[in-house]
Amino acid sequence: MDSVSETAEYLVEPLGYLGHVAVKLVETLEIALWGTVIAILISLPLAFFSASNMAPNRLAYTLARSIVSFLRAIPELVSALFLVLAYGFGPIAGVLALALHAAGFLGKFYAEDIENADTKPQEALTAVGANRIKVLRFAILPQVMPQYIAYTLYVLDRNFRMATVIGLVGAGGIGQELKGRFDMYNYHHVATILVGIFCTVFVIDQLSARLRRRLF
Repeated sequence: MDSVSETAEYLVEPLGYLGHVAVKLVETLEIALWGTVIAILISLPLAFFSASNMAPNRLAYTLARSIVSFLRAIPELVSALFLVLAYGFGPIAGVLALALHAAGFLGKFYAEDIENADTKPQEALTAVGANRIKVLRFAILPQVMPQYIAYTLYVLDRNFRMATVIGLVGAGGIGQELKGRFDMYNYHHVATILVGIFCTVFVIDQLSARLRRRLF
């Protein structure tokens, strides 16, 4: 018995190239979302130790501030180049590149808000014997939470745009598709990608604005 393989070709694909672009945009959004989530998890403890009024000692404060500055000083595109070498082409390098830089950004601004919080509630809790964790939980976080949410939404929006840029060096998402189509001179596909990116950024911006209005 001989095995025979048949190939089916479709003259018209559903949604054409637009469907492929939509899949890549969803992948880019996932990269930005996971990069933001990991950045939050990294930046919260760094912010605690980077705040002069919360750090347990000078050494912890200096070390945390140094880490935050180091993460913020390396652009996503540069870190993505090295992470692509370490993990290969794909979204893992993109997620890590976005997370590391965003952790430095969020760590700095989270810490500054902790330092600038009103000291009167903190003094009241300290007077009744509350430790640093309780002071942070009950006196500082209620004050800074609106700013934290605003920073996080901004980072999510920025990470989506930067996920497109780091995709140009092979970190996955729509940026990688954009570079491939540009190198092959498929400018009609490039135009489709750019329109898709614009529409997605516009939708994210509108959703962020509505969420801010509801929360604040």
